[in-house]
Amino acid sequence: MAAVTEADAAGPGWMPHARHMPSPNCDDRPVGMPIDLLVIHCIALPPRQYGGDAIEQLFCNRLDPLAHPTFAALEGLRVSAHFVVGRDGVLTQFVSCDQRAWHAGVSHFAGRDRCNDFSIGIELEGSDDEPFEPEQYETLTALGAELLARYPLRAVAGHSDIAPGRKTDPGSGFDWRRLKNGLALPARAFPFQSF
Repeated sequence: MAAVTEADAAGPGWMPHARHMPSPNCDDRPVGMPIDLLVIHCIALPPRQYGGDAIEQLFCNRLDPLAHPTFAALEGLRVSAHFVVGRDGVLTQFVSCDQRAWHAGVSHFAGRDRCNDFSIGIELEGSDDEPFEPEQYETLTALGAELLARYPLRAVAGHSDIAPGRKTDPGSGFDWRRLKNGLALPARAFPFQSF
């Protein structure tokens, strides 16, 4: 996979302070579609194991299905979030925010289907029943503030909120209040959370 050029990294859809690892698992958003939803996910590959490069390999279509028994089910999967926040808080960007990353799958939010069309997806390295690290919240909050300054975001939801019954992330380990307190958004921007 070729590295992002300086011109690409300076583009409005790329965060200059993130590590850039471009994924092919994206395409153009519908013309004129506002980007107004932030979707929080979590991922660990293999499950409950952190710090390796399997997430990057999955999002760049290089994951060896024989490298771990749980990877066989992922063979041929074409998926990527816009961002991944590692356990140490390191931010990696896989897709320009101006493009549609393939992160939400079959999904529905506020009367609209196909959440990939109008959302930005952020994966936290973790499991949906374990706490996330303070460094991850720091990075997520800073990124959220930057995205709010660039895009007309009006809501934040978990993957489980837009794909109920199909997805459980970011799960009970995620502290929604901590994110809400760090972002300049009213409580109504978190429609599925009670504060």
